[in-house]
Amino acid sequence: MARNAHPEETERRILDSARRLFAEKGYEKTSIQDILNDLGLSKGGLYHHFKSKEAILDQLNADEWAITSRLLGELIGRKDMSALEKLRTLIASAVDDPEHLDLVRSQLALLKDPAFFTSNMRFWSTKLPASFRSLIDMGVQDGSIPTAYPEEAAQLLSLLCNYWLMPCFYPVGDDDMERRVRCLATMLDAIDVPVFDEDLVSRAIQGLAALTPDGGEESA
Repeated sequence: MARNAHPEETERRILDSARRLFAEKGYEKTSIQDILNDLGLSKGGLYHHFKSKEAILDQLNADEWAITSRLLGELIGRKDMSALEKLRTLIASAVDDPEHLDLVRSQLALLKDPAFFTSNMRFWSTKLPASFRSLIDMGVQDGSIPTAYPEEAAQLLSLLCNYWLMPCFYPVGDDDMERRVRCLATMLDAIDVPVFDEDLVSRAIQGLAALTPDGGEESA
């Protein structure tokens, strides 16, 4: 059998196909065979790159975090923005990106699985707060985020944005979601982290609405 001369291209095709199918059908309802049929690929061709559907999802999530990490690095290096503006940009990058939101939505039902939920909570309590904390500390230094609670603010942003605001955990309509986002904004304002201005509030509400489970995906 001829050796694949472009393994990176095949891996990317698998990831792109899986991302699209996960978005269309949900992770749980997408099978390896669906991906094979979409690509016209053999099982051996897929398993050479990924040992399971879970491994494909892990790589997609790792790619998403790599994008966020690159953006964070770029923001930290910019001299033309305050730290508060950088923090808003980082949060907006998540709620504005349809592909990111589709990937999140495709795996919401997995949060019913204790192991998957624990893994997510570990991420929400470590890497994500650290990324917020780096910008909040910069804001304390440049005066744009004059909080006395930088660590607590980073934890609040991570936990509440990725748990409390998620409609899969606490289902709400559009009006109640707006109240919830504004409540979070008020809490952060109270500790001098005024990150949610009117523009970001509006963008967050719109992005979170895209995560509302529909008939194709069960609520977690």
